[in-house]
Amino acid sequence: MEKINKIGHRGAKAHLAENTLESIEKAISLGVNMIEIDVHRCATGELFVIHDFTLDRTTNGSGEVAKKSSAEMQSFLIEERFKIPTLHEVLDLIENKCQINIELKGRNTAEAVSEIIQYKVEKEQWEYSNFLVSSFQKNELFEVKKINSSIPLAVLSKASVPEAIELGKKLDAVAIHPSVGIITRDNTKLCQDHGFKINVWTVNEVNDIVRMIDFGVDGIISDYPDRLQNPVKLSQN
Repeated sequence: MEKINKIGHRGAKAHLAENTLESIEKAISLGVNMIEIDVHRCATGELFVIHDFTLDRTTNGSGEVAKKSSAEMQSFLIEERFKIPTLHEVLDLIENKCQINIELKGRNTAEAVSEIIQYKVEKEQWEYSNFLVSSFQKNELFEVKKINSSIPLAVLSKASVPEAIELGKKLDAVAIHPSVGIITRDNTKLCQDHGFKINVWTVNEVNDIVRMIDFGVDGIISDYPDRLQNPVKLSQN
């Protein structure tokens, strides 16, 4: 399993509340190589780590993230006990422990994320290879490429791997991130033949994890990082 990139989805989503510092810390303790998180930009410009465009599903707040100030975002709680972290707080937590996949969820996130990554590289001796920026929003990805072409990019897809490859070529992306529902042995090879790494999401069932390994994918994004450690043994139990 060492050659497979073990990626914790929103931290360790199956174990602790998604996109929280506690969930990310849990994923690191379970041996991930990379953490996948989502970012939105609030009304005052700060980047917060939260999946949805609204607060309603995951917090005790309500309304759109983009319309809340930083102070308001910091006042809301997840499951009545966890805070919504900023991207800065997440980076401070994971420093030198694993890589990070930042998914640009909200609009106008590309510039702020690019600035933070550049700061980390220039001022805090991070490597660009510590980062991977992904999105379903191709405009945000093209904006990152325009701002700083050194930042590694990944194309998310839940519809068509060949279309993702074509977009990846235009972006000079390094990876394709297809959903487990569209991945096959053939399109895994197609991605790799075109020079892309292939990281599949969200793979939770042990049999699916084993199947992805058999397909030869480069990375697996899972809510259960613990299942990525020795899935073949788990499947035999």
